[in-house]
Amino acid sequence: MLFNDVIESVKSLSLEEKREIQLLLSQYIREDNREEILKNFQSAKVEQERGELFFSADVGELRNLIEK
Repeated sequence: MLFNDVIESVKSLSLEEKREIQLLLSQYIREDNREEILKNFQSAKVEQERGELFFSADVGELRNLIEK
C-alpha cells in the first residue's frame, strides 16, 4: 500500500477512528524516539569505552571538535 493510499483510507474513517489513529501514532512516535535515544546512548557508551569521546568547557575547542 502506498502512502497516498493510506492517507485516502484515513480520510474516509470516522472521527473516532481518526482520533484512535492519532493516539496510536503518538505512542508509536514516542517508542521510536525512545529507541533512537537508546541507540545513541549505546553508541556514545562504546565511543567512551574506546576513548573516542572528548569533553571540554572551552567554546573554541568545542568548535574544533565539531568541525572534525
